Amino acid sequence: MTTEKTIQSECINRTDFETLFNAHYSRLCSYAYNFLKEEEGSEEVVQEVFFKLWIHRHDIRIESSMESYLYRAVRNSSLNLIKHINIREKYKEHNRQEIEYSERLENDPMNASELELKIRSSIDLLPEQRRKIFILSRYEQLKYKEIADKLGISVKTVENQMGKALQFLRKELADYLPLLVLFFSHFFNGE
Repeated sequence: MTTEKTIQSECINRTDFETLFNAHYSRLCSYAYNFLKEEEGSEEVVQEVFFKLWIHRHDIRIESSMESYLYRAVRNSSLNLIKHINIREKYKEHNRQEIEYSERLENDPMNASELELKIRSSIDLLPEQRRKIFILSRYEQLKYKEIADKLGISVKTVENQMGKALQFLRKELADYLPLLVLFFSHFFNGE
């Protein structure tokens, strides 16, 4: 019978591999379960570790005992799977929220033309120069430098006036903020 020291010092043959698998599989599944709290996922992790061990059996050099190597590999694979699951769940939650938000927008009694009227009336409340700067930026999609040149003012003045305009509109249109995000989303990169 082949010992673990023999297995790690030479290429693993099929019989040695089966012996190793049978000796450690159940305990490694239990170990993976401590991380994943899921039987099926735990078995998949352990099977993947053994699969990689078999595929890379000619290249792998194990410095510690085979048992230590297997436990470390199962631990790392389990933690990587948890990270992957967390990322996938965050992505699913984000998509769910996007879909829910889109559905709310579709069912909202205020349609785009009503929103446009509310935005226009709020913009009309801005002081004249601030209103011009806002319109040139958000509706004509001019860069701050282009606006400054067109109006004969400094870029810093344009920045300040845009900041004040956006602050005023956020307050004025606070009830419509989620709709505004969508409405102006294609303008946000215009600076």
